[in-house]
Amino acid sequence: MEKEVKKLQKQIEDLKKNDPFADPEHATDNAAVDTDVREQVGHDTIEAEIKALQRKLSDINLALQKMKKGKYGMCERCGLAIPVARLKLLPEARYDVDCEQKLRR
Repeated sequence: MEKEVKKLQKQIEDLKKNDPFADPEHATDNAAVDTDVREQVGHDTIEAEIKALQRKLSDINLALQKMKKGKYGMCERCGLAIPVARLKLLPEARYDVDCEQKLRR
């Protein structure tokens, strides 16, 4: 999971660099309306991707903290063990499948 943390941090950093709004000249250029629209859509897309990556990063960091406390692999809702097969697919899982489905309803 620590490798995944570094990978996610790099992805976030790269996305921030590619954000059209990261260019200080963006605010002062007189781009055409269609260029402004494309830049806005690009910015919105990058922001959404960053938020998703930050959420995953946060879940992984929480899982790493749980490991240190000896509480990794326990469902936060019901307290039962999360099946190993689920943890192999989603190491940062906070809930077992039943609880996850109940929370999403």
